Amino acid sequence: MPRSYTVALVLFAACASTAIASGPGDRVPTDPKSIVSATHAGAAPVNVAGLLQTTRISGTTLSPDGSHIAYIGNASGRLNLWVMNADGTGAKQLLKSNDRQASPTFTHDGKEILYIQDKGGDELYDIYAVPTAGGESRNVTNTDHTSETDPLFSPDGATLALGSKDKSTAYTNVAVMAWPSGAIRLLTHETDPQARWNVSCWSPEGHSIFAVREVGLEDSDVYRIDVGSGKAENLTAHQGKELISVSDVSPDGKTLLVSSNRKAGYDNVALFNLKSKQWRWVTDTQWIARAGEFSPDGKTFTYGINADGRTTIFFADTKTLKASNRNVPPGLNNVGASPTPFTSDGSYLLSHEDSTHPANLYMLHPGGELKQVTHNESPALASAALPTSQLVVYKSFDGRLISAFVWIPFNLKRDGTAAAVVMPHGGPTGQTVDSFNGRAMLLASRGFVVIAPNVRGSTGYGMEFQKANYKDLGGADLKDEIAGVDFLNASGFVDTKKIGIWGGSYGGFMTLMAIGKTPGVWAAAVDEYGILNWYTMLQHEDPRLQEYEKSLLGDPEKDRAVYEATSPLKYIRDERAPLLVLQGERDIRVPLEEAQQVVDILKKEGRTVDAVYYPEEGHGFIKREHQIDELTRSVEWFERYLHNAPPGNASK
Repeated sequence: MPRSYTVALVLFAACASTAIASGPGDRVPTDPKSIVSATHAGAAPVNVAGLLQTTRISGTTLSPDGSHIAYIGNASGRLNLWVMNADGTGAKQLLKSNDRQASPTFTHDGKEILYIQDKGGDELYDIYAVPTAGGESRNVTNTDHTSETDPLFSPDGATLALGSKDKSTAYTNVAVMAWPSGAIRLLTHETDPQARWNVSCWSPEGHSIFAVREVGLEDSDVYRIDVGSGKAENLTAHQGKELISVSDVSPDGKTLLVSSNRKAGYDNVALFNLKSKQWRWVTDTQWIARAGEFSPDGKTFTYGINADGRTTIFFADTKTLKASNRNVPPGLNNVGASPTPFTSDGSYLLSHEDSTHPANLYMLHPGGELKQVTHNESPALASAALPTSQLVVYKSFDGRLISAFVWIPFNLKRDGTAAAVVMPHGGPTGQTVDSFNGRAMLLASRGFVVIAPNVRGSTGYGMEFQKANYKDLGGADLKDEIAGVDFLNASGFVDTKKIGIWGGSYGGFMTLMAIGKTPGVWAAAVDEYGILNWYTMLQHEDPRLQEYEKSLLGDPEKDRAVYEATSPLKYIRDERAPLLVLQGERDIRVPLEEAQQVVDILKKEGRTVDAVYYPEEGHGFIKREHQIDELTRSVEWFERYLHNAPPGNASK
């Protein structure tokens, strides 16, 4: 029987696991024996092709008249620009390119759509424009050594704001250009390599841009930049370190909708009066609260609260601050369009998904009706039996509480024989959220228990937790991952001799660190674009990423011992787990040299290692044929070395 993606089923699926605490400090450890394996007679392995035929969409934006939605979709096997009617009908692919496209936005008259595009995964973006009705695109910025991103039109559509980053520098500046053919003019002239500017919104009259200047990972301010003179006024100057950002300005131009971690390092939402500079706090939570958007009439604004990886959107009255989620089903709910998800009649476009259903767009009408706009699941996935995620909390080696999502296969006996795979997230300043996780589904549907921990260093649990692995990458955070293995062992489901680990980027680093530093724990591993040596990373990565690395590890000369101790290179020769390495040849974040070093070392040591280097791919693989190969190889790797199953069935 096909799975109907109705609001009711989403509600029940999302509520099937552990209740969410009121804040990180209110979490209590989960009894490992309380996690369960549901019974399902129709359970069968999910195949890679069926999974990848499910459409993923991103970068959605509404046309000025609300009649169309432009978005980046992968239905063709590439991340290309599409447009559809606002009710989800009439989807049309506007462009066909092997290069990734992102950040679409309509021109003021709705006749063209702007987007950004790089070359072979190099993340050196130009801004392009294409007719909404279809036709030839044109390169608007056409620069060889500068990346232009985040195009945002002024209210009258006459000026385009954008981010501008030179290939050789670490910082991003705010720039403008007269539309449609003016020269690019920098408004900011940053010199601090740790700083970058982000365009947030235009003032209603179009004379100013509100932007955020970030310095490192712990400090930022909101600025008002005069477009004519370039004069920047710091609106939120403060003592010490504090992260402050702005998401929107009220239609009357008097109030900013801001987020700040001023409250003990926890992100909260406030209204900021531009005249008095006074803050009016909207939320008081230790989860992540993020500012959203004002409605067209300014009477309502939105914000989201990410509570342990599940996000709820709230609609607040601007005068009273009284808020409601308008009965949107629980799960992972996010804004559905940028720069505004609101239509002229007050309807709101949102994205909703949960652990067993991929993201779809929904239109929430003023009367409360929630209407599904897209239907992205492939027929194979729609009819598949998929286990829901289970949110768990466990104590690590030092008593610190760690949250994780666990997937338990159907019909699994609690007899200590199942294989398990740990899935560390990227970042390290990142978080595994309760999204539809295709990799977890591929594994769980084949009998693997999967756990995805949010270890120290993750976002979502306050600044102190986020900083808890500074200068200790692969130290206590790795112990948090292993404590997750201990939790699974205590559940009675798994065999601790059949534990694998699979991660990408920082998750790939964690994979390499794990198999080298704690070789006795792991029986198989897949490393996707992971870091082996922080020193060679510094030599080859993008300048912006160099500064990010320094913010985590310190000065590479003064803190040389830290760089050496936190590099898997120090431990990798002790690994014993068969290792699969997957890498994009054009990756500017974790360059090809990192993967090549791993493979060369282990081959010389006579270890079991295999590698694939994907051409014309950057950080993460976007071409459908490469994704099929990546997932098929990875699943078969774990089946071979954890299940001792013959290869060749993952793609069927």
